[in-house]
Amino acid sequence: MLTPATCVRTIARTTVHAMPFASVNGQQIHYEDSGGTGPAVILAHGFMMDHTMFDPQLPALVPEFRVIRWDERTFGQTIYDGQPFDYWDSARDCLALLTHLGIERAVVGGMSQGGFLSLRAALLAPERMIALTLMDTAADVDPPEVLEGYKQMGDGFVSMGPVQPLCEAVASIIITDEAASAPWIAKWQARTYGPEWTHCSDALLQRDDISARLGEITCPVLVVHGEIDASFPMSKAEAIAAGVADSRGVVRVPRAGHAANMTHPEVVNGPLVDFLRSVTVNAS
Repeated sequence: MLTPATCVRTIARTTVHAMPFASVNGQQIHYEDSGGTGPAVILAHGFMMDHTMFDPQLPALVPEFRVIRWDERTFGQTIYDGQPFDYWDSARDCLALLTHLGIERAVVGGMSQGGFLSLRAALLAPERMIALTLMDTAADVDPPEVLEGYKQMGDGFVSMGPVQPLCEAVASIIITDEAASAPWIAKWQARTYGPEWTHCSDALLQRDDISARLGEITCPVLVVHGEIDASFPMSKAEAIAAGVADSRGVVRVPRAGHAANMTHPEVVNGPLVDFLRSVTVNAS
């Protein structure tokens, strides 16, 4: 039966979907909001990706949870101001988007660079964290030789463009599945690699080491990590779990690479839902 209350909820949800951009911090942040009255979960994607990388999580999370996915600076459909930035700026974007949506507290999470900014959001605004869920990410920085390899790869996009061999090399690191890689390679080949590319690469390559501050994060933290992640070894996940004040463990995903949530949702989604239920049961 249609009631005034259901009308209000329908209008609210429609309004959110009708305005998928938030004007915050000088950016036009593109986002997708599932709506609903469940606890809020905001998810941030990895480098080279966009909000759709969490499509495999939606059937498991919605409608029990209100899921917000967003495109970070220089990626997806977000309209970026063209200025240099770092992951502290991206963390502020995440927090500002929550404010824009009227959400005081949320479960904050992300994959790879999405994890970088999520950790920083927890340090900037601990009072807004219900919990953190971190996927295939790290708190420290990469060794110099790894950074140099990433720099050369990034420079290749500028000098050569998104040629097939380069895109396939990146996909082999991030996705590790040929069929799943094809649509992402098409996205990478459809974009340009101008000054904004230098800024997002610099954010990645010049990020600071926050591992010594992990103990300041007191909310519950779940870590998910692919066992054959070519970007970050399992020791990175274990270091985060050991460093935070309230670790809920590491979900090890067998035969999964860097984007474990995409390629192995059947392993990731169950523990993720269990964790979300456990931390939101008394959340307000």
